[in-house]
Amino acid sequence: MAVKTFTDASYDQDTSNGVVLVDFWAEWCGPCRMVAPIVEELSGELPDVTFAKLNVDENQQVAQKLGITSIPTLLLYKDGQVVDRVVGLQPKPKLKSFIEKHT
Repeated sequence: MAVKTFTDASYDQDTSNGVVLVDFWAEWCGPCRMVAPIVEELSGELPDVTFAKLNVDENQQVAQKLGITSIPTLLLYKDGQVVDRVVGLQPKPKLKSFIEKHT
């Protein structure tokens, strides 16, 4: 399953149904580039979860509204509500269990 790209324009609608993991990132962020392949791998392993990324440089409105001050930040939604968040680069097993405890 591919990782989707979310924007300010559709963010609320994109996160409104089911379990959704959103990776807040930026092109210049080294740890963001390191977490991206982990998120990509997990998207193939957890088909019931929607995986997405949002570039904070191009979509500042949502990032500001949600208080994203450090990246990478991963927000986990369940039916439109933020249920958990993790900040910084995490190893794959830790990230997988972070997601699975809410599915």
